[in-house]
Amino acid sequence: MESLASRTSSAALQLRFAQNDNEMKVAVAQISCSLGDPEANLSKVREFSARAKEAGAELIVFPEMTDTGYSMPVIQKHASHWKSGFVVSLREIAIQLSMAIVSGVSERDGSSIYNSQVLVDAKGDIVAKYRKTHLYSVAPVEEQTCFAQGDAFASFAIGDLRFGFSICYDLRFPEMYRKMATEQNVGAFLMSSAWPFPRDEHFRVLAQARAIENQSYVIASNRVGKDDDLWFCGNSAIIDPRGVVIAAASADREELIHADLSKELVDSVRQRVQSLGHRRQDLYG
Repeated sequence: MESLASRTSSAALQLRFAQNDNEMKVAVAQISCSLGDPEANLSKVREFSARAKEAGAELIVFPEMTDTGYSMPVIQKHASHWKSGFVVSLREIAIQLSMAIVSGVSERDGSSIYNSQVLVDAKGDIVAKYRKTHLYSVAPVEEQTCFAQGDAFASFAIGDLRFGFSICYDLRFPEMYRKMATEQNVGAFLMSSAWPFPRDEHFRVLAQARAIENQSYVIASNRVGKDDDLWFCGNSAIIDPRGVVIAAASADREELIHADLSKELVDSVRQRVQSLGHRRQDLYG
């Protein structure tokens, strides 16, 4: 059966927002999560979404596994189907605030659990999703013991600007971002993450590199706080297509950041230095 992720990767979802097609405000929520307490985490989503709405944001991005926290045994116990529970409540919040929400969430589908992102639009409809394709299979985390791998990249359009999904460890795989930039014309990447210390410098450098090399925005929402033995390193950021950090959060506090995105800036950067068109595919194999 064709997944929603694969369908949205090949067709634009034309979402309509209050501002014009060339500019929109996005927000990033840098939060801690209560391990194994979806209701407490939902309350935080509601609070930060309301703050983002007051700031004029049309879209807010939350970290990886916002519903359950990031612990494989806990996720196995609390992962839910999207017809009930956390995602249903996300849809209600989106309707109440008339804004779009992207969040990292668990997704139970039959006997499988996926590490997923979901996009709920301002009408409360699930219009796109992505299942993490690169699982962090390194002790002591070993995501492969909990999750099934996704098998498709996903992107969607808001006006003229196309957004691509990614989750945490995906950041280490530049091929994924390049494929979406060149084959799907993605100009902004949304990342939900639970990236830990001590690799905070990796997080900052890799996020900025993905923006520079693809001449695209990177909107990265990372966790703070602690789950089991993992301390998360924050540093959530919005990076523009030139690689300039236009909004940034701390390493250890809950924060809301926001910035305006411009399709015209993406086009301008790509027209000035046409590196995406200068690739030597005949040499890459």
